[in-house]
Amino acid sequence: MTTTALPAPAAGDRLPATPRWWPDAGGVAAGVTLLIVTALWVGNGGVRQITSGGAATVTAAGRLTGLWASDLLLLQVLLMSRIPMVERAFGQDRLARWHRWTGFASFWLMVAHIVLITAGYTGADSPGLLGELWEMIWTYPGMLLATAGTLALTMVVVTSIRVARRRLRYESWHLLHLYAYAGVGLALPHQLWTGADFIASRAATAYWWTLYAVSAGAVLAYRIGLPAWRNLRHRLVVDRVVPEGPGLTSVYLTGRDLGRLPVRAGQFFQWRFLDGPGWTRAHPYSLSATPYGHELRITVKDLGDAGARIAALEPGTRALIEGPYGKLTGETYRGGPVVMLACGIGVTPLLSLLGELPYAPGEATLIYRARGEDEIAFRAELQWFAAERGVRVIYLLGRRADRPSWLPARSAEQDDAVALGRLAPWIAYSQVYVCGPEAWTKAARTAAREAGVAPENLHTELFSW
Repeated sequence: MTTTALPAPAAGDRLPATPRWWPDAGGVAAGVTLLIVTALWVGNGGVRQITSGGAATVTAAGRLTGLWASDLLLLQVLLMSRIPMVERAFGQDRLARWHRWTGFASFWLMVAHIVLITAGYTGADSPGLLGELWEMIWTYPGMLLATAGTLALTMVVVTSIRVARRRLRYESWHLLHLYAYAGVGLALPHQLWTGADFIASRAATAYWWTLYAVSAGAVLAYRIGLPAWRNLRHRLVVDRVVPEGPGLTSVYLTGRDLGRLPVRAGQFFQWRFLDGPGWTRAHPYSLSATPYGHELRITVKDLGDAGARIAALEPGTRALIEGPYGKLTGETYRGGPVVMLACGIGVTPLLSLLGELPYAPGEATLIYRARGEDEIAFRAELQWFAAERGVRVIYLLGRRADRPSWLPARSAEQDDAVALGRLAPWIAYSQVYVCGPEAWTKAARTAAREAGVAPENLHTELFSW
């Protein structure tokens, strides 16, 4: 293809840099919420009850674990709600880790809550632990809904375990994961109806209703309202579909007022194409070209049904988007050396960054890992960047190494960090961008850190779910 020089995006269209203290403030705020619910439990006689001994102690512990589980579930909803400020402050990688940790922690606290409350209510004349649980489900207000919600959350947790997740298609996993909203919505209301710690004081009632309202409002505003507004405003359609090489297809999209779409190079959207049955399933694709305001481009590898559908898209097909997401951007770049490490389809966001970052000739290096010559995508564009902007393009070709390494097998006998230092001697003073499969990205990150790259100068985007 022919690549032509294009002007850099206008500064007014770029997202402002995120203050560095926001991530720390977010973590502190999450911890404060747990302290608040613990204080509310103490104020409602929690300490007195837990020191009473016997069934009262067990019940008090069950109340506290239930409060913690409820608080973490609602925080998890906030992590899932795609709040732009939160997405920009933390990035997808960190949010995904926190979402995972919070999810598992809240689930096991919920299990402990069920067991402890049931055990605490089981008396000498009770029909046993299971019998008491069954009686609670059928006689306590809201418990049938809570049981359904617990089952939904259990399904989400089971399918989120790494072994199970790898056996599922992305589309199936994504659909099942949406049941978390139903699980939270069904599991928590019984506490607002009958939970002593929720209705015992005005402070407790105000806190929980506020947290519920903020969580539900964030989902409605940012998972539904904002995407709907952007799709109505920009009305993206497929302009053309271009084969880029074996198993790779680029889709060029046009729309209305794209210059006002708040997206940066390196970011991705969740995409839905209105091309027939199955359009409701969203797929995450990064921009593979710098967004200049007149069109967008994504490039998709032919993996499964989704890739085949992309290759068969017709011009004029409507596209729906959610986003933009991702923190693999140049918002902190102020000039100087740049080193980019790409593996496979991970080259796409880095290609878009090459067009946006204001590096000087000779300051940018792209190290591109692929299994063979036939898997190198966008060779013509990379040649243009080399000729017109002085980018050093280095291809590392060959099969995967037998050990965890970002290098190909024929080079894997070298030390990963030493090899990186030889390819980019100024690596320790560079802004480093890494994108590729999870294991490869982890190895490349480790090599960069060992080569002296500061954590704040190391930017990654993982292609995993």
